[in-house]
Amino acid sequence: MFYTGMIVGVLVSSPMGPIGMLCIQRTLSKGQLSGFISGLGAALSDLIYAAVTGLFMGLVVNFVEAHRHPLQIFGSIVIAVFGFYIYRSNPVKNLKRNPEAKQTIVQDFITSFFLTFSNVLIVFLFIGLYARFGFVLPEHSLQMTVSGLAGVFLGAILWWFFITFLVSLMRRWLNIRSLKILNRIVGLVIISLAAFGLVSSIWFFNV
Repeated sequence: MFYTGMIVGVLVSSPMGPIGMLCIQRTLSKGQLSGFISGLGAALSDLIYAAVTGLFMGLVVNFVEAHRHPLQIFGSIVIAVFGFYIYRSNPVKNLKRNPEAKQTIVQDFITSFFLTFSNVLIVFLFIGLYARFGFVLPEHSLQMTVSGLAGVFLGAILWWFFITFLVSLMRRWLNIRSLKILNRIVGLVIISLAAFGLVSSIWFFNV
């Protein structure tokens, strides 16, 4: 559960949407610490939505168990569509030139948290990921669920540390428009994972 949660946390955090662009922008303009703290705000918001989604999924866990394979197929399709959207999107358009040189670390955390928290549609992404990876099952104890949520949080943190460290390391040579290439790589990875999950789910469903 913990390692599966880490995968979910990375997949939820990895798309270069407005939050990703915000963290990258702050890393480029203010340093890695500012970008990473902004990522922590986003990770905390994701953790809250992960817990809420887990509670919601728990209410219908018998339905999920009875229809696990169809839901895994559905979840794989949702993830594939999401990956295609990421692949096609242009993150440069989301970049707003808004100087924040005087903003404190605490303000970085708070603004990132509320900006991420305002995106309630992320619940549907969590539902798709939960269904795909069988994240909520009847045999899972409270301890396993908490362990899984801890994995989600750590996975998100590791992603934000990695991306802000990479951007900070390459800040001298990074062309802002090259972020579109990074977006496409992330999108292709998500689509590949979804395609593998779709094929395996259909295979086991027919066996």
